[in-house]
Amino acid sequence: MNLLRKWSAGTTVLLSVAFAAAFATPARAHIQYVTPGGDAVDPLGFLLSTLAEPVNTALLAGGAGLGLVSLLAYLRVRPVRRDVLLLRELLAGYRDLLPWLLRLSVGLPLVGAGFAGYLFTPVFTPAEPTLVRLFGITVGFLLLFGFGTRLVASFGLAVYLAALAASPDLLLAFEYVPGFLAIALVGGGRPSADQVIARMAADDRTLYSRIDPFYRRVAVPVVARVDGFRQYVPLVLRAGMGVAFVYLGVVQKLANPGDSLAVVAKYDLTAVVPVDPALWVVGAGLTEMAVGFALLFGVFTRFFSGVAFLLLTTTLFGLPDDPVVAHISVFGLVSALLVTGAGPFSFDAWAAREVPDAVPDPLDESPSTAD
Repeated sequence: MNLLRKWSAGTTVLLSVAFAAAFATPARAHIQYVTPGGDAVDPLGFLLSTLAEPVNTALLAGGAGLGLVSLLAYLRVRPVRRDVLLLRELLAGYRDLLPWLLRLSVGLPLVGAGFAGYLFTPVFTPAEPTLVRLFGITVGFLLLFGFGTRLVASFGLAVYLAALAASPDLLLAFEYVPGFLAIALVGGGRPSADQVIARMAADDRTLYSRIDPFYRRVAVPVVARVDGFRQYVPLVLRAGMGVAFVYLGVVQKLANPGDSLAVVAKYDLTAVVPVDPALWVVGAGLTEMAVGFALLFGVFTRFFSGVAFLLLTTTLFGLPDDPVVAHISVFGLVSALLVTGAGPFSFDAWAAREVPDAVPDPLDESPSTAD
């Protein structure tokens, strides 16, 4: 009966937050965090006119060709083989802190969103933000403390998916899907309240072990079922982040060139790199797409995670009025990929089998990926 009451209460909150999202007021997309937007521009016509300029086409083709040749040459020559191997070993050594990194990556922006009164992303600011504030602050702090981590992450994912069904624009915050899934798979880790409770409950000599109704009956069976899927955490992270970057490149840049041109004009970005403003927009969109597809297929995952981190850092510090809190989740999850590497079903996994210098996988001690 108690379990039924808790389930009913959780379902009520879930439906309430989804209802609030359905009536939220659309605010601003990523590039519109820093500008009210620009004139409407036909995306296809804009792209064709940009590529019609020989200089633009030459620069784009030259950059893409140089990048591809560099990657192929690296695979062929591998000039810094030992350096890459050592770096991979060092990054994999942080595997015990991965759950903490994931919890910080999702918990901090949720708390910030809760206090600011928006749901997952500033794109939605509800007219009555009480439920949204309660959700963000509660779920965020529970993840930060690592209390009931898997259950809380699963609930957060359910709320996101319900809100997304009501408001598809929440795709702007798609990184929460791999974030919540990864946390549900790895659990609280250490340091976390879950670890403290588990240690207390597992010791038959403690008073707590005699009164705890949850650990042996619920937590242990759940962990036993979930642990077999921990090896897929890198796959979940890179697939989710890959989709997020492709979406940002296509929808936010190439499909909305007018808004992107407004950002270029506001910050006089052509003074930083003296090229056609249209080339700025197309180049940024194609770069985000390239990073997204590289992560999606697990191609040089740690390298492209570093590129993504650099792009985010340059954007946030280069655009001083960009809301940093809204991007913490992306920062944290690409950082997690630096630790995990590509994982299974990836180009890097295939490369690791071809080049036998791999290191232990950060999650299950199997051979790591060659990225």
